[in-house]
Amino acid sequence: MHLLSAAMAQAEFRNELTTNEKLDVLEDLGRKQSFNTPSLCSESVPPDGGRLAWTTAFGSFLMQFCGYGYINSFGIYQDFYTRIYLTNELPSTISWIGASSAYLVASSTLISGLLYDRGWFYHLMIVGSLLQSLSLFALSFAKPGQFYMIFMVQGVLSGIGMGLTYGPSMAVISQHFSKRRTMVMSLVASGSPLGAIIHPIMLNHLLNGSVGFARGVRASAGFISALLLIACLSMRTRALLTSKPTISYGVVARKCSREIPFILMTVGIMLCQTGILFPVFYLQLDSIKHGIDVNFSFYSLAILNAACVVGRCTAGIIPAYTGLLNLMIASTAACSVIIISMIALSNISSVVVIGVAYGYFSGVYIAVVVPLVTILTPDLSELGARMGICFAFTAFGPLLSGPISGALLSSQYRWLIPSLFSGIICLIGSLVLVAMRLIIYRQR
Repeated sequence: MHLLSAAMAQAEFRNELTTNEKLDVLEDLGRKQSFNTPSLCSESVPPDGGRLAWTTAFGSFLMQFCGYGYINSFGIYQDFYTRIYLTNELPSTISWIGASSAYLVASSTLISGLLYDRGWFYHLMIVGSLLQSLSLFALSFAKPGQFYMIFMVQGVLSGIGMGLTYGPSMAVISQHFSKRRTMVMSLVASGSPLGAIIHPIMLNHLLNGSVGFARGVRASAGFISALLLIACLSMRTRALLTSKPTISYGVVARKCSREIPFILMTVGIMLCQTGILFPVFYLQLDSIKHGIDVNFSFYSLAILNAACVVGRCTAGIIPAYTGLLNLMIASTAACSVIIISMIALSNISSVVVIGVAYGYFSGVYIAVVVPLVTILTPDLSELGARMGICFAFTAFGPLLSGPISGALLSSQYRWLIPSLFSGIICLIGSLVLVAMRLIIYRQR
């Protein structure tokens, strides 16, 4: 990524933060950008629009649609594997498939972020898309009871493929937008819940209908492959990068280790991620096991993710009035309360209320994560590396979330303990973010 002048980096900060947050972050992280490395930008400031910028944003949107949009549909596979395809495995064992995939998506940014900063954007998009497409086609050849094959192709290969595209497809937005960056990143991030509306409906009708697992997964793989191709053809970087690396993870890691707000943000997000995915993995199964109509239960994740789309879109507007960090604290606290309220799930109305409420606030939370990392990055040439470092640690949250919740759920499907665990751990993460806010205020 190209180096910007210190004045321009600070100007971008002002556009992203509310008045209080500007002072806080600039004073705490106010390091000037180095001028030792020559700037190679063809333009001094991102254009904040234009055909190239918006087509890139559209391609990034499709990447989110096919990436996290598919991962957030794993509840369909969790339900199908538990009841039909992998009946010899415990729910906690099956959840390792989705948890591993989510972990690899986030942790792979440790590699993809550095490669992105070194100018390998197109290579990452092509290789990652091919891996995701081929892994889904390979999944269609898995037979009932073949847990390890399903785990390798869906949990490992697919996760790596999505991980190579996720971080760079979000970071490239910063090359095209400055004032509108938070808004555009929020719109791009809405591709994930939109995908998690369409994929569950499609998968439920294919897997649980006459089409069957093999042909159903192939149909889904073909759909994903077509969209990934369009995404790769749509996205463009704004300027060429030097072949000489401008940063190293060692340098960036040392900087991050001295920034208390960055450390607390990473810890807070990791704890929130450990608890916040419980409804994504288990809402449909919870609904079915409580005797709610199966046909309605198939749409529970679609309802959740429809609200998530609204949450992610509005997350691009609300920070102008509240600030990104304040909004993240409020949304994670709300999610923790809603997850605990899953104890009371018993009928269609409760499924709808929980799905809509959780979907909205989780959408807001997820949409502001990347913008928050961005505004805590004084030198945008380090953005890919910082995203990689942050997500490499926060990835342990999704990795542990599903298996721990599944183990607490047990084969008797006791929903009280996993709901309490997930809600409380998410609330603790929210409190860590509150501590981050207090420390920033004290350092003003």
